Amino acid sequence: MTTNEQLNRRDVPGRYRYSVIPHVMVDGAAAAIDFYAEAFGAKELFKLQAPDGQVMHAEIEINGSALMLGDAAGVFTSPSGAGGPSVALHVFVDDVDALADRAVTAGAELLQPPTNMFHGDRTAILRDPYGHVWVFLTHLEDVSPEEIVRRAAML
Repeated sequence: MTTNEQLNRRDVPGRYRYSVIPHVMVDGAAAAIDFYAEAFGAKELFKLQAPDGQVMHAEIEINGSALMLGDAAGVFTSPSGAGGPSVALHVFVDDVDALADRAVTAGAELLQPPTNMFHGDRTAILRDPYGHVWVFLTHLEDVSPEEIVRRAAML
């Protein structure tokens, strides 16, 4: 039996079935959930709070993509506690320009304004107030791997 067959037998929720789910840790998860709703249009799916009010585990959805998050504790640290982020979160959206404007208005830092990129996507890079780097993309054209390499060499 393959791993996929085993997973399908366990009734894995659809939002997890064929994905690697990012699980980010922040200082102030409840406020982060509110920020992600305002800036990125996130919808809260689930939140489990500890008796002290800390968010032990939460799940949100951004444009159909699931993201887990919680307050940094124990072995988990926030980007500020780790000296900066070690990953970037990529999400495809219908209108990267509108999302970037919305996110900046909500308090995100614009690291790269929406730009048409050699790989065929219009891309904006933002840092949220919790230290995570987000790459939002709107797909413009299908580009072959060979053409991506050719275009990249011209940069």
